[in-house]
Amino acid sequence: MRRRAPQPRPRSTRSPIFGLALALTALDPAAAHAAESRDFAGLVNIGGGRKMYLECRGSGSPTVVFVAGLKGSAEDWNIAEKQAPTVFAEVAEFTRVCAYDRPGTPVGEKPSRSDPVRQPTTAQDAASDLHGLLSAAKEPTPHVIVGHSYGGLVAKLYARIYPQDVSGLVLIDALTEGLQDAETPEQWAIQRVLMEGDIRESLALYPDLERIDPDRSFDQVRVAAPLRPLPLIVLSADRPWGPQIPSLITAGKLPADVPPDFGYVTDAAQKQAQEKLAKLVPNAKHIANTNSGHEIHKEQPQLVINAIREVVDASARSGLVASHRPDEGRQ
Repeated sequence: MRRRAPQPRPRSTRSPIFGLALALTALDPAAAHAAESRDFAGLVNIGGGRKMYLECRGSGSPTVVFVAGLKGSAEDWNIAEKQAPTVFAEVAEFTRVCAYDRPGTPVGEKPSRSDPVRQPTTAQDAASDLHGLLSAAKEPTPHVIVGHSYGGLVAKLYARIYPQDVSGLVLIDALTEGLQDAETPEQWAIQRVLMEGDIRESLALYPDLERIDPDRSFDQVRVAAPLRPLPLIVLSADRPWGPQIPSLITAGKLPADVPPDFGYVTDAAQKQAQEKLAKLVPNAKHIANTNSGHEIHKEQPQLVINAIREVVDASARSGLVASHRPDEGRQ
């Protein structure tokens, strides 16, 4: 059955998330954040005539900021398999948490709650938007940034561009320039096709759908300042992609001209990329035995929750959580 094109839902009918009486505002959100423990969900004016959707819950320091993977909204952190506890709700039990929608990230059958932008975008665009959003929302810094997949690339670049705003990182099977580095140009050309997939029907239904330029994004990361020492945990999927490719080609879910053994190429390149990622800073922790596919935060949420708690605690011990308002003490 062909899906109908997503239509924006009127703001007045948007349902509360988590059953809370959450504030919805498109104005200056300072009042909504007057108390650090205030739960909030709504649109934040980030300047330039644009608004982005943000939701925050809980109290404590540092604030954990979730950055979803490609096309993933804030709701991505409120999903878990087998009725397991969700990452967003559980982390909110021990510190403040925030998640947001990048432009073009659908929420179920509905479009992104953030204003659309021209696509494709880059990791630097996403990092700039996130900085503008958190600054406009007056969320105290520094933050622990948690990124999944493409969100991990954004999180890593964010920490390099705004080092004073980040006290720790958790990267969940993150996309990294190391994947491209580990493949030949011919292999990378195939990898790019697989990364985007066949989205022609999706674009027809939702022209503002998030897309990225991975080559430009990787180049942006390569020229950014080095990551400063900070608590870092890297979680990597350990469920191999190789054996799955032939059946996906047979089912028509991948192009017929994809080499049937290409999944093994991806597995080998991703293993190198993840190992390299875990060497970015001294004493980084690499969790490679996750018993999970790519979406570790949904398949093994407790593993991710534990990693976040460890980085939050390490940030506190390191003295990196002396919070200040984003409009105070900036250079």
